[in-house]
Amino acid sequence: MNSNTLNIENVKQQVITANHVEKGQKYAEYREMIDQLLSQEKTTGDNHSEAMLHYTKMNVQRMKRLDKTVKLTEETLESVARIERPQTWVVITEGWCGDAAQIVPVLEKIADSSDKIDLKLILRDENPEVMDAYLTDGARSIPKLIALDSETLEEIGTWGPRPAPAHDMVMEYKETKETTGESYLDFSTRLHRWYAKDKTQTTQQELNNTLKDWH
Repeated sequence: MNSNTLNIENVKQQVITANHVEKGQKYAEYREMIDQLLSQEKTTGDNHSEAMLHYTKMNVQRMKRLDKTVKLTEETLESVARIERPQTWVVITEGWCGDAAQIVPVLEKIADSSDKIDLKLILRDENPEVMDAYLTDGARSIPKLIALDSETLEEIGTWGPRPAPAHDMVMEYKETKETTGESYLDFSTRLHRWYAKDKTQTTQQELNNTLKDWH
């Protein structure tokens, strides 16, 4: 039994390969790709419906705003400064994902503040073998951050898909939408209002707590 458990863990740790990391995009490349797709009336993935294009356009505006306004707290900067071994942060994302638009810019700011963190973005639907190794309650929820040792690609830890209060909102919506009749659009507006009011503070605090285990 113990042997099987160890084997399963070893397999999971090797799901993300050097090839995944090499093909992963830098944040600027990711942003440029989304802009190019939108110019062709497309988004990431295979669903290019009007709704998905609308979400993606909204997300571009969110990322632009956060690129300008995110300020890392002193606690965040101190946590990052304590990182000693080089880490590669692989983030599973998509251009149409609202949570990703709220969180990936924060991860970029953190990575940009340290010479020990290499941030790489991969698309969920193009990498199902990776996504399915990092499900949340059985769902392909994103964004998902997987921290790896840059030299060995050994898994250091994971975080995501969203800070706990936002995740609680999502789970509550899924459980009650049939009885409340709240539309996804109304819920999405409420969720992003929470993100705007929080100003990335909860996301940063959770990442601070997580980083303490990753040093």
